[in-house]
Amino acid sequence: MTPTKAPLILHTDWSRSFGGQEIRTLTELREMRRLGFRCRLLVPAASELARRGAAEGLSVYPVEFSSKFHLPTWRRLAAAFRTLRPAVVNTHSSEDSWMAGAVARMCGVPLIVRTRHVLSPVSSTFSYKFFPHVILACSEAIRDGLIEQGVAAEKIVVQPTGVDEERFRFSMDKRQEIRDRYGIGEGEILVGNVGFLREYKGHIFIIKTAVGMPEKYRFMLVGGGQDLPLLQAEADSRGLGDRFIFAGHQERPEDFFSAFDILFFSSRDTEGIAQSFIQGLLYGLPLLVCRTPSLLEPLASVRNYRLIEYDDVAAARGGLLHLSAALRRDGQAVEAQRKALAARYGLRTMIDNLLRVYARFGIKPPADADGTGFP
Repeated sequence: MTPTKAPLILHTDWSRSFGGQEIRTLTELREMRRLGFRCRLLVPAASELARRGAAEGLSVYPVEFSSKFHLPTWRRLAAAFRTLRPAVVNTHSSEDSWMAGAVARMCGVPLIVRTRHVLSPVSSTFSYKFFPHVILACSEAIRDGLIEQGVAAEKIVVQPTGVDEERFRFSMDKRQEIRDRYGIGEGEILVGNVGFLREYKGHIFIIKTAVGMPEKYRFMLVGGGQDLPLLQAEADSRGLGDRFIFAGHQERPEDFFSAFDILFFSSRDTEGIAQSFIQGLLYGLPLLVCRTPSLLEPLASVRNYRLIEYDDVAAARGGLLHLSAALRRDGQAVEAQRKALAARYGLRTMIDNLLRVYARFGIKPPADADGTGFP
């Protein structure tokens, strides 16, 4: 008797860069593969997702998604879907959602998923209304925005990106290691932010705020991206010197959260619920955060924070001074906050929810249909 092949999950993405959206894609595929699914990426050959996916042993099928009007790409997608016969096609960006979504429908793929990562009006709702069976919105605010634009509420499932709460846990050893590496003194207060350096992340606001703060306040941005040279030039032009540290991209951001005293999350109104935001909240750090719709959602589980409007420098400086008056860690309170956040934003929660969505369309893990194989 020939064994039945495990269901195949395909994720597509037009993106060439690497940030939270791409990290989520790899996280989902990694965990679904552990549960016994077959997993593939359909992404541009030169993309960071292709490189990292291949390094993790994922099969990568190169598709450029250069334009919706590029007929060879349509033919390549049709040939791929007919040959591979996926159970799930999950699209992420605009170009691949139009092309892979449409072709998946024509090929009768059982479940087509569109993940919406950012909070901004979509230019056209056509690809949301007619291609996917399910839309995964990364926050309630993103869901509400899609509904306001006419997308059917019953198609939308809110599922923020799950964070591995055991990976993101405070370490005194790592705190000392990072602070020693960057010359952060015992009496200095380190204000930190972790994230891809994009305009809507609002990092320029952190630089403006740093200018008027007392000398004992040091600032650190952890992350890479196209805005790095601009931000470095801005910090230099304002005379911040070594008080403002650009740590660059780090494969172990969890070590840096341990080094921070205050988390300053400066993202503007298009931000979803960033992974680095939840990661930072798992450390119980005092939080200064902009009043951004998606970022308000997790605050019900957070005990020590100040809300400010984006670019209100005076309020930001006042908020940092207020938060720095109570920097001592309360272990019991931090654990309670971690437990509440993990219940909504933990990795296990995300995978369990995705399995429930798959099961609605008759798609289950081959060995552990009840999900007990989750590590």
